[in-house]
Amino acid sequence: MNSRNSIPNLSYYRLSLMDFLRESHPERLSDERFIAARAEAAAETYSQAVLNGCNDIEADEQAHRVLFDSLYFSKHDTLVNILWNEFAAEIPEDAAKIWAIRLLPECESVFAQYPLSDGFAYEPEYDLLYTELTGAIAIYLENHGIQ
Repeated sequence: MNSRNSIPNLSYYRLSLMDFLRESHPERLSDERFIAARAEAAAETYSQAVLNGCNDIEADEQAHRVLFDSLYFSKHDTLVNILWNEFAAEIPEDAAKIWAIRLLPECESVFAQYPLSDGFAYEPEYDLLYTELTGAIAIYLENHGIQ
């Protein structure tokens, strides 16, 4: 936020997005073009909302909706949860995030079979995805072991 008048600047949105990506979409952290475009769109949304009469809180909420659009469902977080819930005996909890990064390319074909969206984790198909991913991870670990 800009301390003079509490108007968020571009770097505020960029850093917010990068923090979120680091946690839930680490595979997107190197996509500078995506990060810059989203941060710019969020800052512009904020400015437009203020010009349209919104207060700072409302404008910031609108900007964050733009910033995180289509990012609420996370393949990475899904894999981490499966590792924590189904493979805790094989993979220590503190290693699950690293393993999720390693497993993501192996699981892309499973993810590709589903219409992933921000609310997908609340859809009935999520249980099927979870089950298929659990199987894919089990096969991967059986074939490659824990290294």
